[in-house]
Amino acid sequence: MFSDFNFHPSLIKAVDKLGYKEPTPVQEACMLDALAKKDLLVSAQTGSGKTAAFILPILHIMLRGKKNTGAKALILAPTRELVRQIYKQFTLLSEFTPIKAAMLTGGEDFKFQAASLRKNPEVIIATPGRLVDHLKRGSTSLEDLEVFVLDEADRMLDMGFDDDLMTIASDTAAMKATWLFSATLGHVGVTKLGKSLLHEAVNIDLAGAQDQHEGISQKMILADDEEHKIRLLHRLFTDYPEDKIVIFTNTKVMASRLSMKLREVERSGVLHGDMTQDERNFVTQQFRQDKIRILVATDVAARGLDIQGIALVINYDLARKGDEYVHRIGRTARAGATGDAISFVTAPEWNLMASIERYLKINIEKIVLPGIEGKYKGPKKVKNNGKAVGKKSPNKKKLAKKAGLKVKSSKKQGGGKRPSKPKIEQEEKRQGGFTPIKKRKKED
Repeated sequence: MFSDFNFHPSLIKAVDKLGYKEPTPVQEACMLDALAKKDLLVSAQTGSGKTAAFILPILHIMLRGKKNTGAKALILAPTRELVRQIYKQFTLLSEFTPIKAAMLTGGEDFKFQAASLRKNPEVIIATPGRLVDHLKRGSTSLEDLEVFVLDEADRMLDMGFDDDLMTIASDTAAMKATWLFSATLGHVGVTKLGKSLLHEAVNIDLAGAQDQHEGISQKMILADDEEHKIRLLHRLFTDYPEDKIVIFTNTKVMASRLSMKLREVERSGVLHGDMTQDERNFVTQQFRQDKIRILVATDVAARGLDIQGIALVINYDLARKGDEYVHRIGRTARAGATGDAISFVTAPEWNLMASIERYLKINIEKIVLPGIEGKYKGPKKVKNNGKAVGKKSPNKKKLAKKAGLKVKSSKKQGGGKRPSKPKIEQEEKRQGGFTPIKKRKKED
């Protein structure tokens, strides 16, 4: 029970209103150490309740601490969408408290954010890049920080925020609790970051990215080409007539093109990185309110899109890495629900799917949709690792000798030494075909 943690009464009131009955495994594993302000290194699945696992202890610490003089807690997340989700959860859990938070992301008005920081919010929830901008301009200070949270640290590192994270960490108070959350503790960058930022950390490894998601039925369908994929989509739409569906592509161009095709027959929207923040917020809200049923997205939505009732995730393009595959399919089966994940696999993607299976240590079931089976049936032979056995390139020398042709020696004339560049240029000058590089630039 949440009451076992002796949370402030206003937090118990918020928890009861939200209908939370029992703490999830990650909440139960984290909260006592978090309340003791110990450093934490936590691995947990998406949708496991980890957001509340750090928000509730932060709120309790703020309520029991001294009156606010500056930001006391900082929560960093990799994407705007995830920051918005955390902020929303924070708002719900802090409803009966005076604790306020500021949200800082790119794509929003800088002056408005600076104004919100001048009100001295106890908590800042931000993306790394935008927070660094505010720190450089003196909009905020982290000198009074008591808790520093890095949510989905592996993703932030993959997105190239290494330097920003170290810049932010160097501006924080020395005596603070640092809580680092990641999908897997095996990430090399996370291990290195943990050594730099954490002191005598408590390691909590509940569910690495390689663990199969409970409640998600994972399947693959072999596909021939784009036309075949479209036919497969329409069949799946009829199999899930009233359900929310998320379709992932690898590029913004494909996401936009596919969404336009689907709008002819379905209520669909698109979500990708080239859209403004207002456009992305509008589409997400439309999807949440069932005004659109199909959402086509790039990996910008793979993390942070926390919407209940998504019954099916489709990998129209197969994810390029095992971690990205895990976070894509994690959009369904949220908070103990069940859902399906179906991946379309073309011939060039077979080896990639084999790598994902090996990474997750599972075998994904192949299915067919009756009446629209593809011509591609998979490779004729596979290796022990599941990858297709490729055809060896023919030995040109052996083929030439077999045909009775003369084989040229691979040895270069003149002892195999290539003429130096000055000699080449001299010869080209002599033949009248050489123009010095500097002269060519002037002529351009």
